Amino acid sequence: MIRLVPDHSARIQRSEKVPFTFDGVALMGCADENLAAALMQAGVLHLRNAPGDGAPRGAFCMMGLCQECVVFVDGQSVESCRLTVSPGLAVKSRR
Repeated sequence: MIRLVPDHSARIQRSEKVPFTFDGVALMGCADENLAAALMQAGVLHLRNAPGDGAPRGAFCMMGLCQECVVFVDGQSVESCRLTVSPGLAVKSRR
């Protein structure tokens, strides 16, 4: 017999929604949520292209180790999983 785990997702308390942009597209994310999670929630999975074959890349480890989720913020390369969403954050892909 399989016992299902109750769905407690409705009990999650999220912070306020704040606007940010990704490649010029306006998106909303929860304040202080990590950027990679906010992008995934918005349906953005393709963050950069692989240098060798140009294959699409996105978040993988979510700990800042693999660097698959690297994006540009203020002209600098940063791991999106290690950056928190803040109002007015402007993010560019590495495509």
